[in-house]
Amino acid sequence: MATHVVLLPVKPPARGKSRLSRFSGLPDAVRRQLAEAFALDTAEACLAASSVGAVLAITDDAQFSKELTSLGCVAIPDGVGNDLNGTLVQAAAEATRRWPDLVPVALAGDLPALRAADLDAALSSVPIGRPAYVSDAEGVGTTLFTAALEEFAPRFGEGSRAAHDEAGALPVAGDLSTLRRDVDALPDLREAIALGLGPRTATVVAGLGLS
Repeated sequence: MATHVVLLPVKPPARGKSRLSRFSGLPDAVRRQLAEAFALDTAEACLAASSVGAVLAITDDAQFSKELTSLGCVAIPDGVGNDLNGTLVQAAAEATRRWPDLVPVALAGDLPALRAADLDAALSSVPIGRPAYVSDAEGVGTTLFTAALEEFAPRFGEGSRAAHDEAGALPVAGDLSTLRRDVDALPDLREAIALGLGPRTATVVAGLGLS
């Protein structure tokens, strides 16, 4: 049974995943293709999860929002520029207005290996509405935060795992490898490749020789 609505913040692909060009030397066109593919593969995995009743994508790229909605997402513009946590709080309120029976869960949009089973496992392992988070593969950042609206206070950003701990959020245990593997740089992408990429990302990386 669906219990959650995913909040998926997506930077316009023209600006997203800038570290892949800055630190990894990938051409800008490839960086943009990867940013688009990451977001679409993440969204599709969310939509396939039995615990997810809706995906609310937040993006200021009107053209890309059409691609997200074609998958089955609902898309809204970012109402709080340059403040991810503020954006997510606002989106959680909008999601609760639209889907009052679903608990908001914020998810990183760069999980190209995400499997629906890992998302379902994470969401089913904590009490509904209890503030909880999933740390990233390095154990420093965060890829998922969920809470009922009245306690929805995400702390994404540098050192977010510690920030969520300090706020009393419950760390979600378990392997959850595809849910923890966000991608900011080429080593991350190679790890995601080993886990098995979503179809769009796999198409983009096929000719890059990164395996």
